[in-house]
Amino acid sequence: MSFLKKLFGITPGEPKAAKPVETVEHEGFLIATTPMDEGGQFRVCALISKEIDGEIKTHKLIRADILPNKEQASDEAIRKAKVVIGERGERLFDSRY
Repeated sequence: MSFLKKLFGITPGEPKAAKPVETVEHEGFLIATTPMDEGGQFRVCALISKEIDGEIKTHKLIRADILPNKEQASDEAIRKAKVVIGERGERLFDSRY
């Protein structure tokens, strides 16, 4: 099973995951932007994932920023995710965050 299938795969009874608008690799992490529709505008949101010791760890990044279109929200999500990765690295997956 591919990394993306594992990341976005669903099992019966689970809600569908948002389809990523854009997916990029950064410093060994995978950033998949998933802007959230907020009444015609879009909230900055992304999934940050990395395979660690054979297990895929994922962190959902949601910010208060709301932008007028999906593409702008996606671009901003990538920018913010890169900042978070730079600040926290793999500690991002600690339960304290």
